[in-house]
Amino acid sequence: MNSFTEENYLKAIYKLSLNGVQGVSTNAIAYKLATKPSSVTDMIKKLADKKLVSYQKYQGVNLTKKGRDVAVSIIRNHRLWEVFLVEKLNFKWDEVHDLAEELEHINTHKLTERLDEFLDFPKFDPHGDPIPDKDGYIVQHKDITLSDLKIGEKAVVVGVKEHSKSYLNYLEQQHLVLGAEIIIKDIVEFDATMQILVNNKHVIISNQASKNLIVKKN
Repeated sequence: MNSFTEENYLKAIYKLSLNGVQGVSTNAIAYKLATKPSSVTDMIKKLADKKLVSYQKYQGVNLTKKGRDVAVSIIRNHRLWEVFLVEKLNFKWDEVHDLAEELEHINTHKLTERLDEFLDFPKFDPHGDPIPDKDGYIVQHKDITLSDLKIGEKAVVVGVKEHSKSYLNYLEQQHLVLGAEIIIKDIVEFDATMQILVNNKHVIISNQASKNLIVKKN
């Protein structure tokens, strides 16, 4: 059995490897987990001993198949619990991440499958992130952000790249939640600030905020 800390490392390495780069640096892992590089080095050795990662000096860290399976399982648990908390316990989407971080480690196969069935097999979590299926398959799609759109284009909000409580709370205040319909009315040339219509309501959104909002063009 793996410890909570080991599972968090595997999950972090998996997410850092999604950009297609072979070999995740220990510095990148340390930054993501807010820990010391020396602590990362020690943990990588433990994970390598368990055949969960492979590591070569100057070439970074890669998950083995066994390690990937564990990481994807934790992510599946996390996202299913987020759906449960929002849909069944009426938590807001900016309240569930930390709770799901604790619940994700209840890694009992039977419980996970019952939860999935209870929730009617959701495909996405409350933030629009795809939920891995029971075989570990994750839907991959190219992210288009609000900042990619031009004046006059229309889109629907389908996800977020930033999961901080402050950002999600800001989006909710602006009615920029999943399913919200958007029309680009104007873009300021100087700093790319956007004037948009959100469900027929005028909203001004900064470039930093628009770069983290995932949309699908209509």
